Amino acid sequence: MADEENIQTGEGFEEEPTKEVKSRKERMTGSTHFGDSDFYEEDADDIGDATWGEVCRACCVHTPKEWGIVFIGLCVLCFFLYFFLLGLDLLGSSAKVLGGCTAGSILGNETNPIAAMMIGVLATVLLQSSSTTTSIVVGLVGGGAIQVQQAIYMIMGANIGTTVTNTIVAMGHLGNGDELERAFAGATVHDCFNYISVIILLPLEAATGYLYKLTKAMLPDTAFEKGDKWVGPIKKIVSPLGNKIIKANKKIISAVADPESDTTCDDFYPVKCKDGIEDYKHCKPCSSDDEGCDQGWGLIECDKSTGLCPAFFQNGANQSDDHVAGGVCLFLSLVILIVCLIGLVSLLQRMLLGTSTRIIYKATNINGYLAMLLGCAITILVQSSSITTSTLTPLVGMGVIQIEQMFPLTLGANIGTTFTAIMAAMVSDKIEALQTALAHLFFNLSGILIWYPLPFMRRIPINMARRLGKATRIWRFFPIVYIVVMFFVVPAILLGLSSCFEQGSKGFTVLGSFLVIISALCILYFVYWWKRKDGREKCVGCLQERQRNSDARKALPDDMEYLKAEVSRLREHTGLPEEDDEEDGDEDAKDVEGGKQLESSEEGDVEEEA
Repeated sequence: MADEENIQTGEGFEEEPTKEVKSRKERMTGSTHFGDSDFYEEDADDIGDATWGEVCRACCVHTPKEWGIVFIGLCVLCFFLYFFLLGLDLLGSSAKVLGGCTAGSILGNETNPIAAMMIGVLATVLLQSSSTTTSIVVGLVGGGAIQVQQAIYMIMGANIGTTVTNTIVAMGHLGNGDELERAFAGATVHDCFNYISVIILLPLEAATGYLYKLTKAMLPDTAFEKGDKWVGPIKKIVSPLGNKIIKANKKIISAVADPESDTTCDDFYPVKCKDGIEDYKHCKPCSSDDEGCDQGWGLIECDKSTGLCPAFFQNGANQSDDHVAGGVCLFLSLVILIVCLIGLVSLLQRMLLGTSTRIIYKATNINGYLAMLLGCAITILVQSSSITTSTLTPLVGMGVIQIEQMFPLTLGANIGTTFTAIMAAMVSDKIEALQTALAHLFFNLSGILIWYPLPFMRRIPINMARRLGKATRIWRFFPIVYIVVMFFVVPAILLGLSSCFEQGSKGFTVLGSFLVIISALCILYFVYWWKRKDGREKCVGCLQERQRNSDARKALPDDMEYLKAEVSRLREHTGLPEEDDEEDGDEDAKDVEGGKQLESSEEGDVEEEA
C-alpha cells in the first residue's frame, strides 16, 4: 500500500534531469537555434518558414526577469554600438590626416577616364570616405577646376573605394572560420556590385556620355541660390567626442586638389597659434583681410562649435608631426573597432541564444525594395555608406542577416550616400556641381536597374561574393591579400599605365603601349593556365597546404599534451616503468658495475704489493 501511495504521490522517486538540447538533430521539430553545435551546418534553403505569431511571441512574450535582462543587454549594445561608430569616425579622420595631401594632389589631375576612375578609388581608400571624395570632386567642379565628364569617372571610382571599410571590418572575424566566410561574403557583395557596374557603365559613358547628357538635360542653364549644409543626427551624436580626439581639416585637401592654386601641404606648416594659446580663436587661419596675422593650422584643425582644439593638435607642429598623430589615431581607431566588434558579436550571440533561425530569418526577411529604402534612410541619417555596411557586416557574419538581404541594403546605402554630394552641390552656385552630384545618383540607379530587378541577374554579384567568402576557407588571410591587391595594387598599376599616355611624349606613348600589350598577354596566359593547366587546383592546393601548416603549428602544443596524456595512460595500463624509474635503474646498475671494477682494481693493487 505504501508503494502504491508513493507511486500516486510521486514520493520516493527522483525526477530525471532535463537534457539540454544542443543540436537540431535532437529536436523533434528539426529546427536550428542560435548556440547549437551544428548551427553553421544548416543551409539557408533548409530553413523553414515561421509565422508572424511565433516572431511576436519570441520578441514580446517574456517574464519580468527576462525583460530586465533584455533592457540591460540593449544598454550594453548601445554602448558598444556608439564606440563602434566612434571608431569608424576616428578611422576616417585619421585617414584624412595621413592621406589627405596625397589624395588632394591626385584629385586635381586632368586625365583620361580609366585614370580618373583609379584616382577616385585611391583617393577614397586614403580618405576612408566616399562622401568626402564626392564632396571634394563636386567642389572642384563648382570651382571650375575639373570638368563634369572627368568628375563622373572619379565618382565611379569613389563607389569602389568606399567598400574597403566594411571589408576591413569583416577581418574582425578572423578567429572564427564560419563567421569570417559569411562576413567577408556580406562585405564583398558591395565590392562585386560596384566593380561589375563600373565594367559595364564606364565604357558606356565613355562611348555615349549618357550620364552627362541625362543630367545636363534635367537642369536649367542658370545658377541657383546656395543652400545650407545638413549634418545627420548620428554624426551630431558621435562627432563631439571624436572632435575632442582628432579633427581633420578638409579644406586643406580641397585647396591642394585645386590645380589653379598651386597650393601644397607645406604652405600650411608649421602650425602657429597666437600667444601660444591652443584654441579655435587663437589658431584659426587668417583671412586675406587680416594684415600682420601669423597663425593657422595644418591637417588637424580645432572645433569651431566648442572653440577647443583636439587632443592630437599641437602648436608648432610640422607635417610629419601631424602624420605621426594621424598614424597613432589610426591604430587607436582599429583597436576600438576590433574591441567593439567582439563585444557586439558576443552580446548579440548571447541575446539570440536559443532563438530559432526560422524566427530570425522571418523577422529579417523583408521585401528587397523595402530593404533598399531602409538602407537609403539609414545612410542619409549617418551620412556614410561605409558606416551602414560596416554595421551590418557583423550581423551577416553571425548569420542574423542573409547575404540575400544584405545585397538590397547595400544598394540602398549606395543611393543614400549620394545625398551628401547633393547637399555639397547646394552650397555651390555652379549648376555643374549639382550635375555631378546627380550623375552620382543616376550611376547607382543604373547599376541597380541592371543587376537587381531580374532574379538571375541578381544572383551574379551574390554568387561572386559567396565564392570570395569560400576563399577564406582555403586560406584564412585571403582578405588581407584581397584588400591590398584590389584597392592598392590594381588601381596603382592602371593609373601608372594611363599616365604613360598623358605625358604628350611619343616615347612614353610607345612605352605605355608596350606595357599594355605585355599586361594583356600576361592576363591571357594566366587565364589559360588557370583553366587549362590546372592552375586553379594548384593554387588552391598551395593555399590549403599553407593553411594546414598554420593550423598544425597552432595546434602543436595541445597535440603534444594529448600525446603525453595518452602515453601516461598506456603506461598505467601496461605497467611499463616510468622514464625516471628507468633512468634511476640505469644509474644504479652503473654504480654497481663501477663498484665491482673498483673492488677488482683494489685487489690487484694488494696482489702487486704482496
